[in-house]
Amino acid sequence: MTRRIILASASPSRKRLLESVQINFDVLVSGVDEENPEITKLSPSEMVLALAIMKAHTVKSNHDCGSNALIIGCDSTFEFEGQSLGKPGTRENAIARAHKLSGKSGLLHTGHCVIDTAQEIEVSDISTARVHFAKMTDEEIENYVDSGEPLNVAGGFTLDGLSAPFITHIEGDPSGIIGLSLPTLRKAILNLGLSWSDVSSAGSKEQVLA
Repeated sequence: MTRRIILASASPSRKRLLESVQINFDVLVSGVDEENPEITKLSPSEMVLALAIMKAHTVKSNHDCGSNALIIGCDSTFEFEGQSLGKPGTRENAIARAHKLSGKSGLLHTGHCVIDTAQEIEVSDISTARVHFAKMTDEEIENYVDSGEPLNVAGGFTLDGLSAPFITHIEGDPSGIIGLSLPTLRKAILNLGLSWSDVSSAGSKEQVLA
């Protein structure tokens, strides 16, 4: 039976990832405070998992999601030298961040939580990948930051955007770096006792006939 899929995030990148594998979904934004001191004091990997769980549960509590829904909560951060680097927010922060990362590498953590309202159970997991950056010139950094792209994304870069030329290679799942690990989501679906066809229309008879 096809489930109602709810993405507890307004992230355009996460929307594109679900659309790319033909998952139909609704967006319900949680409004969770990501700067809560009780959360930010956690390690980067613990923090993204806690926020993913909070986002999914907040949407479940604040909205009528129905009795046959799968609620997907996600959160990402970039860990560099043990420190969590979230969204730069300002041009100055983004430029300083890019200079710091130039020629080095760090870990992109994405936490996931999937709540099954039919079974009243949930699965949570983390996807982690190492991202390696090229040496960037001052001009490249300023031009990239002036595009506005890095200001509101974890770590100040995107694998599927304008910063792609500055990422030399990755170790791990590309979709997890973008914001929602599709292999991790599939594993969560299977752990809930469901199949991928319960969430994706890809390969269905209707899709083939269309």
